Amino acid sequence: MAGAASLDAAFERLDQALGRLELAVERRLAGERTISGLEDELFRLGEDRSRLAGDLDDALAKAGRLEDANREVSRRLVAAMESIRSVLDAHGG
Repeated sequence: MAGAASLDAAFERLDQALGRLELAVERRLAGERTISGLEDELFRLGEDRSRLAGDLDDALAKAGRLEDANREVSRRLVAAMESIRSVLDAHGG
């Protein structure tokens, strides 16, 4: 009977070890799923960053064109006002 009790104890230890191994495998798989999810999120963030960087470049280029147009309009308004002033001065205005 002592042999049977010792065999039962060995089976119990084996069963406990297998239980711990199963938990470790489950934790590892959960960790890998988490890592995979984080990698996917990192990839999406990288894509978003690239898109936003492109949008920012486009916006900066447009702002530059608008500033150039604003300067040109301002220059033309000054020239037009000077022309009007010259005409008024010439005609006693």
